[in-house]
Amino acid sequence: MSDVLLHVSNLTAELGNSERPVRVCDGVGFSIRRGETLALLGESGCGKSMTALTLMRLLPLSGRIAGGSVQLDDTELLSLTEREMRGVRGGRMAMIFQEPQTSLNPVLKVGDQIAEAVRLHKRLAKAEVAERVVELLRAVGIPDPARRAGEFPHQLSGGMKQRVMIAMALAGDPELLIADEPTTALDVTIQAQVLQLLKGLQAQTGMAVLLITHDLGVVAETADRLAVMYAGQIVEEASVDAFFAAPAHPYSRKLLESVPSASKRRGELAVIPGRVPPLDQPFSGCRFADRCSQVMPACREAPIAWFQPNPGQQVRCLLWAEGPAQFREGEASAAVGTVEPSLSSAQPETAAVELAAAGVKAQAEASGATRLEAKAASAPARSATAPTAEGQTLLATAGLQVHFPIQRGLFRSTVGHVKAVDGVDLCLKAGQTLALVGESGCGKTTVGKAILRLELPTGGQVRYNGVDLASIRAGQMRRYRKDLQIIFQDPFASMNPRMLVGDIVGEGLQSLGLEKGRAAQRRRVAALLEQVGIGEQAMNRYPHEFSGGQRQRICIARALAVEPKLIVCDEPTSALDVSVQAQILNLLKRLQDDLGLSYLFITHDISVVAYLAHEVAVMYLGRIVEQGTAAEVLDEPRHPYTQALLSAVPMMDKAERRQIIRLEGDMPSPAAPPTGCHFHPRCPQAIADCALTYPQPVQLSKTHSARCLRIET
Repeated sequence: MSDVLLHVSNLTAELGNSERPVRVCDGVGFSIRRGETLALLGESGCGKSMTALTLMRLLPLSGRIAGGSVQLDDTELLSLTEREMRGVRGGRMAMIFQEPQTSLNPVLKVGDQIAEAVRLHKRLAKAEVAERVVELLRAVGIPDPARRAGEFPHQLSGGMKQRVMIAMALAGDPELLIADEPTTALDVTIQAQVLQLLKGLQAQTGMAVLLITHDLGVVAETADRLAVMYAGQIVEEASVDAFFAAPAHPYSRKLLESVPSASKRRGELAVIPGRVPPLDQPFSGCRFADRCSQVMPACREAPIAWFQPNPGQQVRCLLWAEGPAQFREGEASAAVGTVEPSLSSAQPETAAVELAAAGVKAQAEASGATRLEAKAASAPARSATAPTAEGQTLLATAGLQVHFPIQRGLFRSTVGHVKAVDGVDLCLKAGQTLALVGESGCGKTTVGKAILRLELPTGGQVRYNGVDLASIRAGQMRRYRKDLQIIFQDPFASMNPRMLVGDIVGEGLQSLGLEKGRAAQRRRVAALLEQVGIGEQAMNRYPHEFSGGQRQRICIARALAVEPKLIVCDEPTSALDVSVQAQILNLLKRLQDDLGLSYLFITHDISVVAYLAHEVAVMYLGRIVEQGTAAEVLDEPRHPYTQALLSAVPMMDKAERRQIIRLEGDMPSPAAPPTGCHFHPRCPQAIADCALTYPQPVQLSKTHSARCLRIET
């Protein structure tokens, strides 16, 4: 029996009409050994998910496989009939899709959905099928599996739904499991549980895993080998250790440099100018050439062959054509290299704007300033309200509460409350960033909305420049709207798809009467779009014509339009690739430096917190359990929940990894929080007294405090 389980060679798949097809994978080739994990890495639009669907022969109706070979052990999958392929799918090969909520049938119990997969691949009696369902749920770590089998998907948490998807995939005892972004939408604690589960199952069953992701930390901790994909083509293959020690392709190097961390706080993150080119065009030469700072004329002339910089590592890049010595020379010349983005007509930016937005300064340094800096003079002026000195308290909450009533019966009687926010004390200083971190459902977003009065507080204070926003009338709140703005998590959902970008950005100016006349408003909007690196020409386009990163820039421009002092950033980078995330973080940091903005940054991405935040507050079940400066909380966490959060963050550097502290169960319901410390049912350090009373804050330093009975000062 061969050690290679899956061998893919020269695989090409197309979508759309045959005259101008979209080649979602073009000449793709790789192998996966038995028991091995291969990670497929790259930006959105590179063709990772479509490659997986091609392997499963699940392309959409307009798709077709134009050539190549996919061999699973000794079976050529591309030669099988559809009937034969159904026996392979879910049997020998299984797939976990990116979004479990949309992959599960909402009107069927999860046990019935798993049973369907069992019956399809195993000849078992009815009683044996039910036993197998419970066995699978137990195998993926779901507590009380017999009861959970009778529940519907909406009754399960995100982590539970992902475990159900894994149980369905395991129903046929697959030899190969394809996991398409299995942890993208999960908190770090749940992500750690899912990854540990996959590794444990892999060790037990010996199955191979194709892991599709853009999270470099997940790759470093989970995979054995990786393949970097760009524009439908694999550009680098290597073992994980070799890749993170010395990535060979310029695209790979830029991806690693884009990852935020505490060590990069003083500078800007590396960014990749432009974006992935559309795949409906013929390519000649290197597909990354238009975005590469080390591009040479030969890069555009002919297809790039494979070179081997190190044993077990291969790369498509001419910088390696004459060995490592030439590559080092190429690195040195990169500082003076130029980039010539080739932007399609569908893109709203000109090449110069794209360069400025991405932070590539080669052209701008020749003229003495970047385009972004050049536009600073035309940027909107600072707020006309009384300024707050940097470092002074701009906003503070005291005992903030947001309780939602639970109503039942014919007369809708209130029988309880969901305590989404239950006594939160925060302090945000002018010109600084306060990061609010915690698992989904802990109340982070509700805190941000309560501060802005988008949710009415039911108790406590929200003092902004000495004024309690929680107690004033709605009409009085209007005068503070211009100072307090929000950037939502999903930029596309937060914009009206029927409005032009110019009207979206200028809506606040019109509603608050900040600019008189249509012409003045449009001038202001044009300056804002230039300031965030989009360009004036975007004013006459619709939101769907932009990429995710560009839409987030538009939302930032909309927030800046009314000259705010404080912006609530609600997971603004969670749905973005690492390269686009770097652009947004650089922009936010630059705007803070230029305009003195304050940010309440809501996130569960600890690497973003380490890069951007000055202070950190950790939230659990509606309450703050630890807060302090970023260095204090991230380097010396004292609360057991903070320690568990940080231990679960996947790290690229082996030296920085912590022993994962596994939290049992899910977060309790805020409608019925546990007595005493809310965290004690899941806390590995809990004692009997933890269940009796909620702990008072322990002051560890002038700026650092935590609520835990086990802490000794």
